[in-house]
Amino acid sequence: MTPPLPTNGGVPHLTPRDTGWIEVITGCMFSGKTEEMIRRLRRAQYARQSVVVFKPAIDQRYSADQVDSHSGMHIKSFRIDSALEILTLVEDARVVGIDEGQFLGPDLVNVCEQLANDGRRVIVAGLDQDYMGRPFEPIPQLLAVAEYITKNLAICVVCGNPADRSQRVVNRDARVLVGEADAYEARCRAHWDPHNFDPVQEPLLLGRNIADRT
Repeated sequence: MTPPLPTNGGVPHLTPRDTGWIEVITGCMFSGKTEEMIRRLRRAQYARQSVVVFKPAIDQRYSADQVDSHSGMHIKSFRIDSALEILTLVEDARVVGIDEGQFLGPDLVNVCEQLANDGRRVIVAGLDQDYMGRPFEPIPQLLAVAEYITKNLAICVVCGNPADRSQRVVNRDARVLVGEADAYEARCRAHWDPHNFDPVQEPLLLGRNIADRT
């Protein structure tokens, strides 16, 4: 027996309707993951959707009560020690933003699944690799269940090529080391060496803007 057609007549559409979903924005350091997450959250607010944002308490680089991008964008957020705390703080938000997801442990996957199953849009930003180039759990597991995946690339500070690796430039063995330009550089495959901690950051020459002449 042929199953009944859905209420929309079976016509495909680009975004889910009447259901939640998971979006993951991933990539290396300085690839604009947080900036893109904030952009999507702001657009949701412009559409009059309620949002809530979370960041791991371990991340204190800029502010305790907001998520900040390297480019200066920011949005108010809750600091949490565990992904499970999200379920008690989410209230009636329709859109949930989670920054630095790689620091929130394996519970993050089930929490995101539960939020999406409740009909919410979940946006997670996080590193897909650690400084050794190994998959950085739980982001790989989250990629497997997400409806939408965005892989951002940075710019290699050595040659200007697209970069997908985070080069650590301080000699520490700990897998988790929260830092920015003082601890990491974006590198391409050819110039990434996880066993060499020497920084090589040099100013990259920018292409000229014709309007600068006026």
